[in-house]
Formats: sequence, structure tokens, C-alpha cells
Amino acid sequence: MNVTAWLEQNTRSLSGRTVAVTGSTGGLGRELCRYLLALDASLILLDRSRQRSDERRAELLAEFPTARIEQIPLDLADFSSVCAACERLEQLPLDVLVHNAGAYSIPRCRCDTGYDNVFQINFAAPYYMTRRLLPHLRRRGAHVVAVGSIAHRYSKTDGDDVDFSTRRRASLVYGNAKRYLMFALQSLFENEGEATLSVVHPGITLTGITAHYPKVVFALIKYPMKLIFPSPRAASLSLLRGVLEPTPSGKWIGPRLADVWGRPALCKLRGCSKRERERISACADSIWLEWEQGYGAFLTNDE
Repeated sequence: MNVTAWLEQNTRSLSGRTVAVTGSTGGLGRELCRYLLALDASLILLDRSRQRSDERRAELLAEFPTARIEQIPLDLADFSSVCAACERLEQLPLDVLVHNAGAYSIPRCRCDTGYDNVFQINFAAPYYMTRRLLPHLRRRGAHVVAVGSIAHRYSKTDGDDVDFSTRRRASLVYGNAKRYLMFALQSLFENEGEATLSVVHPGITLTGITAHYPKVVFALIKYPMKLIFPSPRAASLSLLRGVLEPTPSGKWIGPRLADVWGRPALCKLRGCSKRERERISACADSIWLEWEQGYGAFLTNDE
């Protein structure tokens, strides 16, 4: 795939637009930020590590000396950090919010909200941020980008174990959270008339999330993966298209060939029945209300 040619044919200037990106210091976020600055967007970096965020900002300014880059600390596993970031974002001219940060195979724990950390990082916190910021986003006719995953197909949601806290297989736990993120946000934006949404996915690429195998195994598969699958530079084009283009309900943007290779394409988002989607939406609303009214250390059953 000729990335340069795709950029020339499918992008436009983002001058005057401010884009906030979670997880800007690694993988897809790193590449997306470069593309956004090349299109003259202003950036807000939302990251957990201030040191890594500072380093990333310095790298971007070395490449784009006149870039406008702000930084806001954000730890998606910490509810107080999420609230503080929302308060900052409400004071800024936010035009696009990209939910890119994710966690796959990490040490599991319960967050202070009572939810499993993988579930909170990949779904509950991004969903809460979207609902919290929605009035601000509406005033600006803004746009939200949710980075999903083909891992959402690995299992269906479970009303008796909403956050999959009893599961141990990382692909199932991660896939469940991404399933909630994609379908809950699509339900939220289905009849939204002022703000817009894109659901996107990168396919398979070599990032920190894919580097979860034991060191010996990863050493063996790292270079074959680089040869077989698209680079983060190519995979992040799906995210960039999502920044530029909303997706209709029931659609998402990702690599056009087997959801892994090729140019970003608008495809049908399958694998979730109407009834399950309604349960996901009801559970998401319940979490939103729980957190807004003062979260408790219990899980909400989505049945």
C-alpha cells in the first residue's frame, strides 16, 4: 500500500481544528499524531505518563516546529483523573476526541469504581468521557472517534459478569470491553443530530498491545509479524480516515481485505444482535448514571 498516495488522495487540511488523542505516546497514537500535525491540526495529548508525554511532544515539535500542542494528564483507570481531564477539555475548543488508548494483557485489578481495569480503560472511562463532554461537543459540532478491534468477535457480553472479571483469557477480556465501547457509542450517537461518531479499527499490527506474548515467543514472531501485517504507520490510516469521516450506525472503518490488509474501507459492523446491543446500551447508561451520581463499589448487571 502506498501510504503517501493515499494521504494525497484522501485527506484535507485540519487547520483551525483541535484534536485530542488518548494514548499518543505509542503505537497507533504516535503515528496518528504525526498525520494530524501534517494536516495542520492543533493537538491535545492525553496520556498517563507525563514523562512520556513530554518526550512525545518534544519529538513532534522537532518535526513540526510551529505545531500547537497541549498536554493533559489522563489515567483511564483512575476516576478522579478522568474527571479532571474532562474539566480541562470542557475549557478548550475541542473539535475531535479520539479514544485510542487501550490495554490488553496487563496485571488485572479492580479500579476505585469497582470495575476491572481492562474494562474501565477500554470502555467505561472513554464512554463516561464522551457522555460528560457531549454538551461541549454538541456546541462545537464536534466528532468522536472510537478505536475498536476485531477482538470484539471473540465472545458475547455476559450480564452476570459485565466486565469479565472472572475471565482470565486476555483476548476475551479485551474483546468484551471493545464490544461495549463500539456498540454503546453507536447506540448513543444513533439519533444524535449535532455531534458525530466514527468507529474504526486498525486490523492487526505490531504495537505495544500485540507485544503481550512471553519474551521468547515474541522474539520469534516479531519479525514475521512485521513482514505479514501492516505497519502501525499504515494501520493508523483507518484512524485518520475516522477523524475525517463519520460512520453510519452499523458500519466501521478498517482495512478492506479480511479486516487486516489494504486501504481503509467502510464496512458492515457485524456480530451483535439487536437485543444484545440494547443490553450493552442499558449497561452503559447505568454506568454513566452510577459515576455521575457517585460511583459505588459494585457491578451493574446489564440484564
